[in-house]
Amino acid sequence: MKRIFGWMPGIASGMAQGPWGGKNDGPDGNDGPGKGGDGGDGGPRNPWTQPGRPGGQKGPSAIEELLRRSRESFGSGGGGGFGNLPQRPNGKALWPLAIGVLILLWLALTCFHRVGPQERGVVTLLGKYSRTLSPGISLTLPAPFESVKTVDVEEIRTIDIGSASAESENLVLTGDQNIIDLAYSVRWNIRNPELYLFQLADPDNSVREVAESAMRSVVASVSLDDALGAGRSEIEQQVELRMQEILDTYKSGIRVQGVAIKQADPPTAVNDAFKAVSAAQQTAQTYLNEARAAAQQVTAKAQGEAAAFDKMYEQYRLSPEVTRRRIYYETMEGVLANVDKTIVEGGNVTPYLPLPELRKRAQAATPPQGNAAQNNAAQAEGNQ
Repeated sequence: MKRIFGWMPGIASGMAQGPWGGKNDGPDGNDGPGKGGDGGDGGPRNPWTQPGRPGGQKGPSAIEELLRRSRESFGSGGGGGFGNLPQRPNGKALWPLAIGVLILLWLALTCFHRVGPQERGVVTLLGKYSRTLSPGISLTLPAPFESVKTVDVEEIRTIDIGSASAESENLVLTGDQNIIDLAYSVRWNIRNPELYLFQLADPDNSVREVAESAMRSVVASVSLDDALGAGRSEIEQQVELRMQEILDTYKSGIRVQGVAIKQADPPTAVNDAFKAVSAAQQTAQTYLNEARAAAQQVTAKAQGEAAAFDKMYEQYRLSPEVTRRRIYYETMEGVLANVDKTIVEGGNVTPYLPLPELRKRAQAATPPQGNAAQNNAAQAEGNQ
């Protein structure tokens, strides 16, 4: 190595001049024919003659001169090449120490790797997958033999598909041949880092395409009312399961954490008409609920009366005369309860007793409680 680095300046100098000399090697400073070399006026130059010497004088060849310059450039005293570095006290050059420091730095930076608690380190040997490093400090072969790429396996990544704005619509066809505008998000993380890095060319784009495919497949099997209303949670679960099945088939190393539908509306062009239809349907449903409630009340009352009649009929079968008289008394009591009555008795009893009139007089003589309280308050104020 010492000889190689020492020869470099000499090799560069020799290449600059060439074995046949530079442009100004002739006696007149020209490079034309007949101006130098051993070939005379019209002959070619001698490649083994030292440039710059007359043809009749012999000197060291170009190769010998090249070797001499290389030895001088490296030199015993370090005058060229790496010898330009400061020398140690014992007179030796410092370049071996510099190379040693560089090698140590190279080993330290490329052999030791720190993997975080939420990360995994994927090791490749000459570009081929070798192993996966667990969290902590790990040792590998130096680069470029082995390289490590850390992957965060705990981070929850989110992909939004569709938008709540009217400019970009994500139209999906339902099972009853209706169209809705869907906006939803997919949450996922990395389950297997080596599959995530090497199995798919673009994992993020693959997750997006799989989510769109699964959502369209599930929505195509449900009705519009389910997609807009109570069926959203079931759709989200089915899309999550179908996405996981497809990604496992791809060996993507991805785990789907969940799917959330943010918006499910009709297209913008028919949104107003759809709202009017929805309002009419809600009004009709309200009327139906009120009619059902009234029907239930009437039915319950009729069932109660029928049960009472059945019970009374059972009593009538046991004692018809008593039951007949009791029914008569109860009926007369209900009929004559609010009617003015006149009772006439024979013999020495007063033939007429105005019971309703006496009752009215008694009620008129008894003042209401509210009026009595007001009169008492007025008297108290007058006394003050």
